[in-house]
Amino acid sequence: MAVALILLLVAIGSVLFHIYSPWWWTPIATNWAYIDHTINITFWITGFVFVAVIAFMAYCVFRFHHREGRRADYNPENKRLEWWLSVGTGVGVAAMLAPGLVVWHQFVTVPADATEIEVMGQQWQWSFRLPGKDGKLGTSDVRNIASDNPMGLNRDDRHAQDDVVIENGDLHLQVGKPVKVLLRSVDVLHDFYVPEFRAKMDMVPGMVTYFWITPIRTGTFDVLCAELCGAAHYQMRAKVIVDEEGEYHAWLEQQKTFAELSPARAVVKATYQSGGK
Repeated sequence: MAVALILLLVAIGSVLFHIYSPWWWTPIATNWAYIDHTINITFWITGFVFVAVIAFMAYCVFRFHHREGRRADYNPENKRLEWWLSVGTGVGVAAMLAPGLVVWHQFVTVPADATEIEVMGQQWQWSFRLPGKDGKLGTSDVRNIASDNPMGLNRDDRHAQDDVVIENGDLHLQVGKPVKVLLRSVDVLHDFYVPEFRAKMDMVPGMVTYFWITPIRTGTFDVLCAELCGAAHYQMRAKVIVDEEGEYHAWLEQQKTFAELSPARAVVKATYQSGGK
């Protein structure tokens, strides 16, 4: 009886801790409430199975505990039970996978009116690139990366000249505007993660990965690296600031383009190479 009660208390305590726990998701700030719904469905299904299994164990411990004169009956197989378990498990797994597949299809289907921006991760900082007045990002290549071209933009690409480059600074986004986030890494695996956005993706050297979001409320949100990337992984932080349309464009007008930054960087590089003379 004591063991059976302990098992039931474990099941009840686990459910109550999940319901009343102070640790939960941050308030969502994008369109990806679907991800929260999918995780909740998974919690309900796995929670039900967990309680059912623990309750069955408690029943078996109590019902079939040792008594004098009672002998165990060896039953090597039970086809009816095996069928029920197989069908029930299959239905449960399908119920968890189906919502995830629907959400994944939405996750990789970028709206046609989404603006492309680029995030580059490196040990241990974030850099950002936004399209200029032409509305298009120029091409880039890691082989172009240098002290005066930290994001490796193609100097011969006219679309790259007006790109806004933000090195180790804050990223601003416009509320209500869909954004496709292109992700690159210079050195090791990184992961651009804003908890309130719910969307994230690994950044793999040599690849361009992506996700998309539509910010639904203004505010300032922390950028974290969700992939262990070295000794200073914990310091790889930045801010994403979601603005109203007017504030966003006012901020954008104050930023330097690649063409404006290149001459200044070239002067700094030449001065450094000449020993400061």
